[in-house]
Amino acid sequence: METINLTYFIVFSIFLGVEIISNVPAILHTPLMSGANAISGVILVGAIFMMIQVDPTDYVNLILGGIAVFLGTVNISGGFFVTAKMLRMFNSKSNKK
Repeated sequence: METINLTYFIVFSIFLGVEIISNVPAILHTPLMSGANAISGVILVGAIFMMIQVDPTDYVNLILGGIAVFLGTVNISGGFFVTAKMLRMFNSKSNKK
């Protein structure tokens, strides 16, 4: 029964997230992405801290933690690249490099 409730919760969260993100005005995307990058940075530091505490012989948790750190790093760096590209769109042509 708990698995079904968790499945409902995940599906509901996906639909809610898609609905919220699709209704965000374009002018708010850059500030929201910067905020999401900050949150992802905190999560990444927490994941690294938790991996330090994992037993060195617990390969499953080390692999899962490594994947989580890698995906978090990709998320943060991708967010910064997209944010920088969006901010360059708002610069005047004389300020572009």
